[in-house]
Amino acid sequence: MTRNIRHAAVFCALLLVALVVNAARVQIVQKPEYDGNPANRRPDIARYQQPRGDILVGGRAVTGSRDTGEHLRYERTYADGPMYAPITGFASQAYGTTLLEHAEDGLLSGADPMLAPLPLWNDVTGAHNPGGDVVTTIDGAAQRAAFEGLGGRKGAVAAVEPATGRILALVSTPSYDPQLLSGNSTAATRTWNRLNADPDKPMLNRAVSRTYPPGSTFKVVTAAAALDAGVVRDLDAPTRSPDPYTLPGTRTKLTNEADGCRDASLREAFEWSCNTVFAKLGIDVGVRGMTATAEAFGFNDDGLRVPFPVARSTFDTSVDRAQLGLSSIGQYNTRATPLQMAMVAAAVAGGGQVRSPYLVERTLRAGGSLVAAAGSRPSREVMRPSTAARLKELMTGVVDQGTGAKAAIPGATVGGKTGTAQHGVGNSGTPYAWFISWARGDGDVEPKVAVAVVVEGSAADRDRISGGGLAAPVARAVMEAVLAG
Repeated sequence: MTRNIRHAAVFCALLLVALVVNAARVQIVQKPEYDGNPANRRPDIARYQQPRGDILVGGRAVTGSRDTGEHLRYERTYADGPMYAPITGFASQAYGTTLLEHAEDGLLSGADPMLAPLPLWNDVTGAHNPGGDVVTTIDGAAQRAAFEGLGGRKGAVAAVEPATGRILALVSTPSYDPQLLSGNSTAATRTWNRLNADPDKPMLNRAVSRTYPPGSTFKVVTAAAALDAGVVRDLDAPTRSPDPYTLPGTRTKLTNEADGCRDASLREAFEWSCNTVFAKLGIDVGVRGMTATAEAFGFNDDGLRVPFPVARSTFDTSVDRAQLGLSSIGQYNTRATPLQMAMVAAAVAGGGQVRSPYLVERTLRAGGSLVAAAGSRPSREVMRPSTAARLKELMTGVVDQGTGAKAAIPGATVGGKTGTAQHGVGNSGTPYAWFISWARGDGDVEPKVAVAVVVEGSAADRDRISGGGLAAPVARAVMEAVLAG
């Protein structure tokens, strides 16, 4: 009898072990398979069972969560949605996440292991932490100034703090309200279809995801290369540049919008944006020198993330001399995001040093305790400090005496560079109006802000489109907002 009981006990123990092993197999080994099964709604129900953490600007939440009472209980809400959409992106029950909502999804949703009180705690207990908060570097006043300055025109603004790399403003217009995509209703589907069919592409983040020919704003890069290489030693010496300038190996004659560019000094050529002078300077520097300088500024970098990815700005390295001349005035295959051109201005403002831009200052648990902080970003040398000092002088001259007068701010030192970038077949497209700049208040030791503005098109007459006329006033508004903060 005792023997039979012993056998039964062993058999029951084996059954228990088998049950535990099978449960472990299902819950641990096969968990990813079950979680990824489209028929399994439990992960979605769990994901939306609690409020999502918030994205903060200047201590104010620009996101929220609304209790719908449905199975997918909480929907995302947005304050000033169109203004902040190029930063937040959207968090949709139907269409997933983008931009910061995507890059910081683990923290915002509560799934990030860093939110757990102990390592592996959630894996063992199955607990789900409250979503954490993301504190951004954005200056709310600068963001609003950029958004209102563009006024719905197609374009973008990027502003950074030169000393740190903190992104102060990131605007793209036309924009959209991400809250209209938050749920999974037929209304959200209609909005999704409408936005994707819109030829103006309101969901495209023009500040970081689109590249443009930078036009004459790229002459800052060419001037830096020429000064560092010793091709130009005196800002006021004639550059021996003809007008018009026949591109080497071609019959193409490059001309200028302004008069007086023949043999102009670098100072004069910079203030009045002489194409002939800068094309010749780029050719004199050579492909290797121009490439090295452009890449030091950040061109041809595939890995920039802020934390979401930024499109690659390009400077073509496989060009003949004529193509190099065009590339050196921001044409041919040279293309840049507005954020990249803000980095160009920041490198000048920073004395030849540039820091990688970033958007997240710190992340917090629901109770406010710190998860992670951005910390100081390493800088890299783009040009010699003496070259940066001379470029500051040139950029200040553009605002004080040249084509950037509309960016001037009383009581501040402002440096800038205008650009009008041709594009399309035979340059038939409406030109892009560019302006890049930096500003230092009279009471400041160093510049506090660097800005890039691009306006894609305008109802204005094509011949009247210019960076100094359309883009400079927007840059001025952003710089004023930062200096006043």
